[in-house]
Amino acid sequence: MICVSLSEKDGLNILKEKRNIDLAEIRMDRIALTLEEVREVFSMGKDLIATYRPDKKGDENRLEYLLAAIEAGARYVDIELEMDDRAKGEVIEKARSKGCKVILSFHDYEKTPPVDSLKEIINLSFGYGADIVKISCKVNTSADNIRLLGLFGIVDEGKRIIVIGMGDKGRITRVASLFLGSPFTFVAPEKGKESGDGQFSIDEMETLLELIDGKRY
Repeated sequence: MICVSLSEKDGLNILKEKRNIDLAEIRMDRIALTLEEVREVFSMGKDLIATYRPDKKGDENRLEYLLAAIEAGARYVDIELEMDDRAKGEVIEKARSKGCKVILSFHDYEKTPPVDSLKEIINLSFGYGADIVKISCKVNTSADNIRLLGLFGIVDEGKRIIVIGMGDKGRITRVASLFLGSPFTFVAPEKGKESGDGQFSIDEMETLLELIDGKRY
């Protein structure tokens, strides 16, 4: 499945257009939304991921927005493994009460850590109660891609992970991961509106997937 990551306010219009979008991520740390607008967006009846990365407004503001999105009907909530344990527990508890799936994310913007470290991160994340664990690391060499994609072979059966190799050298992971077990991959609504380093646009991803398996997404 393809998830469109929306990081600009005008990008929210894509949710109202006729084009079929199965899943979208709302980057509340990048889109200037009021709490009322958050409730409006997440109550649209769409499958949406509520994401709010750490910013200058602080953890309490972030927590308030995440809880509001869950309450309004978010399908998934994406929070960082490094988030304060109290806040993390509160988000997970709220998500459980509302049938919202929890994505616990780990990011390394400089490198791809060793396999043992990544495996430990994955196990720790599932231990906290994650439904899906997302590993997103900067790829500097081909070996980094192999290490990231190899994670699909070491996770316990039935546990779901998303693997993202950041940067131009890691773009292959955004496609290959779908064929190795990732529930979805993130794309930009159009070229020039990427929310992540090395992200494909939805048109690019659909073309690549059609070339690989002959199906139109």
